[in-house]
Amino acid sequence: MTGATIKAEAKILPIGPDGILVRFAEGVSDAANRAALAYRSVVLAAEIVGVTEVASSLTSVLVRFRPDQSSRETLASRLSDLLQGRDWTAADLPTGRRLWRLPVVFGGEAGPELEDVAAAVGVSTKDAIAELCQSRLRVLALGFAPGQPYLGFLGDKWDIPRRTEVTAQVPPGAVVVAVRQVIPFANAAPTGWRQVGRTPFRCFAPDRDPAIALAAGDEITFQSVEPGSFETLADTGDGLGGAIVEPIG
Repeated sequence: MTGATIKAEAKILPIGPDGILVRFAEGVSDAANRAALAYRSVVLAAEIVGVTEVASSLTSVLVRFRPDQSSRETLASRLSDLLQGRDWTAADLPTGRRLWRLPVVFGGEAGPELEDVAAAVGVSTKDAIAELCQSRLRVLALGFAPGQPYLGFLGDKWDIPRRTEVTAQVPPGAVVVAVRQVIPFANAAPTGWRQVGRTPFRCFAPDRDPAIALAAGDEITFQSVEPGSFETLADTGDGLGGAIVEPIG
């Protein structure tokens, strides 16, 4: 099956032996992500026979199916029908989302590249922290590690590139920035993004129910806390590290 243009930039594409990808754009944007989140919700609600998984990424939706229960052509036709008659880039975000307020220690050992980032953005470190804390960011997608969110979007001046050299390892909870996005790291890992802080919040905690706390479409704000409070917050026992959550829709 060849890729079929459905509406605007949405395309239906085959992927693997049991998957179909609905891609709304090749580049990341608020509109494309909104479309992916809204469309995923509609596909889930449709309860299509044979579908085993529906997952959204930054700009697309993966639909996996059982070939013994549905053909690729039949499923593609159903997904095409669901796309019609709606501007997905202006769709309402799904219901059931939550607002999370995550404590973050900025600068110093917790954020060794804060000064470099502030200079790249063209503000003082104090103003950089203020802008990060004033931004209300969406969980665009989960990926790279279990439960790890890509958050966006910061203002245009935060469109700073990834580093050409990779940091060998940042710790769990490292808060890193690049390309107008923010990632709180779920695990210790290498990265080309710049570390500006660290949160005691655990994106993935196997001893917590649910182990993955965040969901695509949730929203995040940061609260600056003093370095001395990190260990206390990290030791709360629930893996939330002092995070506060409330429903928003």
